[in-house]
Amino acid sequence: MKAARFHGKEDLRIEEVPEPSPGPGQVKLRNAYAGICGSDLHFYFYPESLPFSLDEPHPLTGATLPQVLGHEFGGTVVELGEGVTDVRLGDRCAVFPLALSCGKCAACVRGLPFSCPLMGSLGANVEGGGLAEFTVCAASQAHVLPDGVDLRMGALVEPMAVGWHAVARSGVDPGGSALVAGAGPIGIGAWFAFKARGVEKVLVSEPSADRREILAALGAHVVDPGNDGELAKAVASLTDGDGVDAAIDAAGAGPAITTAVTSLAPGGRLVITALHEHPMDFQPTQLMMGETGIVGSVGYRPEEFDAVIKAMADGYYDTTGWVQELPLDGLVDALHSLRRGLGGKTLLTLR
Repeated sequence: MKAARFHGKEDLRIEEVPEPSPGPGQVKLRNAYAGICGSDLHFYFYPESLPFSLDEPHPLTGATLPQVLGHEFGGTVVELGEGVTDVRLGDRCAVFPLALSCGKCAACVRGLPFSCPLMGSLGANVEGGGLAEFTVCAASQAHVLPDGVDLRMGALVEPMAVGWHAVARSGVDPGGSALVAGAGPIGIGAWFAFKARGVEKVLVSEPSADRREILAALGAHVVDPGNDGELAKAVASLTDGDGVDAAIDAAGAGPAITTAVTSLAPGGRLVITALHEHPMDFQPTQLMMGETGIVGSVGYRPEEFDAVIKAMADGYYDTTGWVQELPLDGLVDALHSLRRGLGGKTLLTLR
């Protein structure tokens, strides 16, 4: 079968590899679509910024280079391993990629497996990934899609769940207000999640004109943070001068953090859900004066994965204008385009 395997910095190859077979408790999927994530960009362009290394075998999974990428994907069950009873042949599924964690560290004990230093995920540091024609995973990782959610949408469940979890971490109640910094796929996902959770007053800040146009077409209120004073004016107009209840950093850039903090209402919260390649200078006094807070957000819980699927079935998500499809051999070109901030979400077709 064909698979996209990462060999090292800026070395990603489409190769022929053996088809996997499911073991006990596993299912085999014929993948239909797989998305490119911001972490895939970090793999390709800046692997030293990742919280783990594949230069040596992973202590729990044994995964090492080369590694099949792709942790945002959906497919159809074509084979069942021994003992699988809750997933059936022909089921269409979105895959929850977290495969395992150590179960012993402070993060695991506190119910935060995505924060485990040894966390293992398909398409990252577990053998196999979604950027391949076939993948095996635990049956519990295969979340069955209802009739109203197709496989194309199913491949978007994972990134949309990242945005959903970030919005949950924001603590904003229905009727509140929010700023989303960054209109890439996670920022788009946060915008959809706010809307699905009853938060209508949402401003999206994005320097790319291309991405602003995409969000505006979906009905979002967008602003260019590069225009002097425009973001502050938009926040004041949206909130009668009070500031937003929460902000989501989906940009991964220092200026997004500083402008988001100054946009918060007293007692507001900034949620960081983007990987940052570089450190930044920051003046914490403004947090003290406003009793505002900053929290991190990584991954999502299984129930949030299912909440996104339900919201998709209920019609809260729309792929118009921001999702494009490319064949698998267009992957490297797509990574370079996304690195330049062009377009929205890219799905690779695998069937």
